[in-house]
Amino acid sequence: MKKHNFYAGPSILPEVTLEKTAEAIKDFAGTGISLMSISHRSKEFVAVMDEAQQLFKDLLNIPKGYSVLFLGGGASTQFAMIPYNLLDKKAAYLNTGAWSTKAIKEAKLFGEVDVVASSEDKNFAYIPKGYTIPEDADYFHITTNNTIYGTETKTDLDVPVPLVADMSSDILSRPVDISKYILIYGGAQKNLAPAGVTFVIIRDDILGKVDRAIPTMLNYKTHIDKGSMFNTPPVFAVFALLQTLRWLKDLGGVEEMHRINEKKAALLYGEIERNTFFKGTANKEDRSLMNVCFVMNDGMEDKEKAFLDLATAKGMVGVKGHRSVGGFRASLYNALPMESVEALVACMKEFEQTSK
Repeated sequence: MKKHNFYAGPSILPEVTLEKTAEAIKDFAGTGISLMSISHRSKEFVAVMDEAQQLFKDLLNIPKGYSVLFLGGGASTQFAMIPYNLLDKKAAYLNTGAWSTKAIKEAKLFGEVDVVASSEDKNFAYIPKGYTIPEDADYFHITTNNTIYGTETKTDLDVPVPLVADMSSDILSRPVDISKYILIYGGAQKNLAPAGVTFVIIRDDILGKVDRAIPTMLNYKTHIDKGSMFNTPPVFAVFALLQTLRWLKDLGGVEEMHRINEKKAALLYGEIERNTFFKGTANKEDRSLMNVCFVMNDGMEDKEKAFLDLATAKGMVGVKGHRSVGGFRASLYNALPMESVEALVACMKEFEQTSK
């Protein structure tokens, strides 16, 4: 039976990424040596790193003056690394879910943090609007996509201070005006690669403005100067990331991917709205293209297990919602084919017909 992978992360990757990476585990670049055993200083892997950084820049139209880094430590390490490097006196944060909450906690270790708005009052079901950002803030931090609650900021904000964004779960899913940000970061295990590598897009001229001493490994300049090769990078994950970037380029780039993602999301949200058994949890205007969260309609909560059982029997994997929200979550990341969304919609229709 074909499996339809809706896991929120680590999540589905393109078939070609899996195939090429599996081949490289046995013989990397014709060296006769496994990717798992190759030196990161070998000319073959240096070529991988160089191409991955350049493709990232090309696909996102990253302007001159920015560096692309591939680091270890996950996005969670960036929660501390960002204020370590950038927070001099005060930073502003928008709280839209679990990950921004964690980022705020870490930033408070380094200075004053102004939480300009939060959607916690409605279990993070919406993106706050109409807030005021203090103009003396060193930066303003947002999390663009919230995997747990299914909300997304789908436009590039115009703000009066430098903008920082966690794009762990929607990077390369839609066009982004990089020039509006000083730093964009995220874990790769949603749209890019296996867990283990973290991407950072950083404007080079923002560094060196805090007085504190920064440990070598936590200093962005260290990694910019050494091309992400100061220490041994996550070789396996970077190679897989390169295969995904090549796949995306061959598909038609970020613009084409965005068109496909909108089509996938529209199909599933349309069925949620039509089907008498389900309802969405996020405000319609803030619904994520990447993580579709929904629950049983009022009075039908007792049928949740029955639907999960049917979905499992039909090959759906990872559709159980996060414990903070309950219900169901279908993650529609870049590599998820339309076929899988159609299969889930068909399953929802069947449940409606057989459960009346």
